[in-house]
Amino acid sequence: MLFKQIECFLAVARLGNVSRAAEEMFLTQPTLTARIKALEEELGAQLFARTSRGMRLTEAGKEFLPHAERVMKSVEEGRRKIEELNGLTGGRLVIGSSPGVSTYALPALLERFSGAYPKVSISVRTGHSEDVLQMVLDDEVQLGLAREMQHAEVESIPLYEDELVLVVYPEHAFTEKGTATLGEVSREQIVMFDTASSYYGLTRDLLRKAGVTRFRTLELDNIEAAKRMVEHRLGVAFLPRTAVVRAVEAGRLCIIELEDAPRTRRPIVALRRKDLPSPPPVEAFLEIASQMGQKKSRAELSPALAAEFENLQLMDLFT
Repeated sequence: MLFKQIECFLAVARLGNVSRAAEEMFLTQPTLTARIKALEEELGAQLFARTSRGMRLTEAGKEFLPHAERVMKSVEEGRRKIEELNGLTGGRLVIGSSPGVSTYALPALLERFSGAYPKVSISVRTGHSEDVLQMVLDDEVQLGLAREMQHAEVESIPLYEDELVLVVYPEHAFTEKGTATLGEVSREQIVMFDTASSYYGLTRDLLRKAGVTRFRTLELDNIEAAKRMVEHRLGVAFLPRTAVVRAVEAGRLCIIELEDAPRTRRPIVALRRKDLPSPPPVEAFLEIASQMGQKKSRAELSPALAAEFENLQLMDLFT
C-alpha cells in the first residue's frame, strides 16, 4: 500500500471533491482517481460513494479513515524528528512540569531557550511530580521537570534546589525578630495549598515532627492564591522560595527563619527515559539550564549576565 495513495484518500475524505483534492495535491484528476482505485483494490473494499453533494465515505471508508490518519501522524512525527536532527532548524520540545516549576522557574529558562532557538516549537504539560514521571514513562513528553524521583527506567538530572520557607505579611509580629519557633507558628492560622502537592505533605510533616498536631488551616488549591491570602493577613504559610522571590523583594511578604527546625530543601530535577535518545531540543534545553546554574554569585557574572539574572529573578533560584 503506497503512502501516496493514503494521502489522496485523506484529501478526498476531507474535501469531499476529487477535483479540489487533485488541485491541492498538484495532481491531475485521473492520477488521483487511479491512486484511490488502487487503494480500494488493495483493501478489497469501496471507500467512496459519488453523490450529488460530492464524494462521501462508505462504511468501509469510515472504518479505514482513523487508521489512515494515524499513518500520516506517524510520518509527520518522523519528519519532525529529522528536522530536529538538522541543526534545530525546526522540531519540537515537549516538557512535562510540576506546577511550581512551570510557574516560577520554567518561564526564565524558556525565555533563554527561545531566544537561542526561535524555530523550535514548545509544548508544556503540567501535573504533579508523580504525573510528570508517568508522562515521561509513557513517552508523552520528552523531558519532565519535577522534584527528585527515582525510577529504574528514568535518568534524573539535577537542575536546582528549592526550599520551603515560612512567609508572613510585613506587619506580622514575627518580622520584628525575623525568627519564630514551630510552636509559635502553630498558634497562627496556616495557609495550605494543593492537598495533592508534596509541599502540603512537607508542611504537615514539619509540624508533626515538632509535636504540633492541632492547628488552624486555610486551604487553597494553588500557590498564588496562598500568597495572596498571606498578603491579606489571613495567616502565615510555608511556600517554595522560588514562588515568593518577587513578593519578598517587592515588600509584600517577609521570610521568617525557623529557630527549631532544619531547612527543608527539595532537589528539582529533569527526568528523561534511559532507553530513548534525547532529541537536539532536549539537549539544548538542558545545556541552557546547566549554564544558568553554573555561576554561584553576581560577582562571578559579567555585568550583562548579572543584570539578566536579576531581571529573570534567577539568583535566588540557582544559588
